[in-house]
Amino acid sequence: MSSQASFTPPSLLLCTIGLSLATFMQVLDTTIANVALPTIAGNLGVSAEQGTWVITSFAVSNAIALPLTGWLSRRYGEVKLFVWATMLFVLASFLCGISRSMPELVGFRVLQGLMAGPLYPMTQTLLIAVYPPAKRGLALALLAMVTVVAPIAGPILGGWITDSYSWPWIFFINVPIGLFAAFVVTQQMRKRPVVTSHQPIDYIGLLTLIIGVGALQIVLDKGNDLDWFESNFIVIGTLISAISLAIFIIWEMTDRHPIVNLRLFAHRNFRIGTIVLVGGYAGFFGINLILPQWLQTQMGYTATWAGLAVAPLGVLPVLMSPFVGNYAHKFDLRILAGIAFLAIGTSCFMRAGFNSQVDFQHIALVQLFMGIGVALFFMPTLSILLSDLPPDQIADGSGLATFLRNLGGSFAASLTTWIWIRRSEVHHAYLSEHISVYDPVTRQALDQLGGANVQSYAQLEQTLTSQAYMVSTVDYFTLMGWVFISLILIVWLAKPPFTANAGPAAAGH
Repeated sequence: MSSQASFTPPSLLLCTIGLSLATFMQVLDTTIANVALPTIAGNLGVSAEQGTWVITSFAVSNAIALPLTGWLSRRYGEVKLFVWATMLFVLASFLCGISRSMPELVGFRVLQGLMAGPLYPMTQTLLIAVYPPAKRGLALALLAMVTVVAPIAGPILGGWITDSYSWPWIFFINVPIGLFAAFVVTQQMRKRPVVTSHQPIDYIGLLTLIIGVGALQIVLDKGNDLDWFESNFIVIGTLISAISLAIFIIWEMTDRHPIVNLRLFAHRNFRIGTIVLVGGYAGFFGINLILPQWLQTQMGYTATWAGLAVAPLGVLPVLMSPFVGNYAHKFDLRILAGIAFLAIGTSCFMRAGFNSQVDFQHIALVQLFMGIGVALFFMPTLSILLSDLPPDQIADGSGLATFLRNLGGSFAASLTTWIWIRRSEVHHAYLSEHISVYDPVTRQALDQLGGANVQSYAQLEQTLTSQAYMVSTVDYFTLMGWVFISLILIVWLAKPPFTANAGPAAAGH
């Protein structure tokens, strides 16, 4: 390993650019499709709810691939895994772009998510390996910057591409980026010594994980369409998921080479830190999924303007990340995480005060304010959860936390859309009860629309639907506000000291 550790590429700058571009491309793909969802759903002839499969299929397969990364890197070598994952990600992106139906697109998004799994952990590992110890902090600050900028660039880029060209181009842009990254890293790292080892793979753990998580995601995605437990399909899917996950947990606790090391939950800070990481990320993911959808479907925004309204979220994290990295250790990390949850929760309560007349500036300013919370969320939370793990279990802890975080984001996407649509239906039914041709207010509204004709009734129905979604959006953000307030209480269950055993893993997210 010493020859590996002492390896320096011909150009550290080029190597850093190649590695960072691959991560940028992969993280970008978690958000670039968000603002294009209404367009994709419309073009492929499916409902907005079915459109979220584009997000959830990527997130679930990405989460499932993460636990395999360590085994694959030991088996084939870190550089080879990185290059092959990047090339196959490019191929999957191209296939997504040429999809002509929703099942095709979802299938290729699953492939894309599987290939994306190793990219972030391998970028982090290789950056640490090629930088001298004194400059590793700088390398990880650069990587943190990339992972903060990419989700913000996603909605703007996705909106602009969708409006100016067509939605397949949100996938096609990965092709030149990925090919360039793979070429550069191959050239820069080809002389790096390769150390591989043959280790047994936990096939039963992997199979039960795929079946359990996959079935659960299908239940969450299809539940609303099939009226939940009134449907035999949902009941059977739930049973398959529950049995598979139960076998998975029992097997992983007893196997000598578990694919996911669940014993790490015996450590208090890891347990508490993971709960707040998953809860916080799921909430963050849900907010950034619903906001652009609401702006486009109910507020008349184009994909570009919806992306621009969401984008200010990234301004403060980009500016604050270097300071948080340098000075966070001087504070009790529970205070920083608490401020993060307070800021995000407050931004949710601010959105709960929106109405259908809210302007672009107001939406953008609330997003800007939420950026304070995002800047203070990832690094302190990761440092807390890794703080009481033995040094030889840091990599496993980081991988497990990332796996659960991604899974949380995926489930949040399904649940968020379900809550939003279900609450809008409830409010629509309630508002409709108060509409009657015998009611003077209704008659006055119809007169203003041109009398009691088909066109006026259609316009009134449209107004009712828009108001129902508005009230549902207020309900959702109120709920999220309280979720983030509750996370403040949970994070205080962690116990100092939070001295960074965490090392490299804490820098990334």
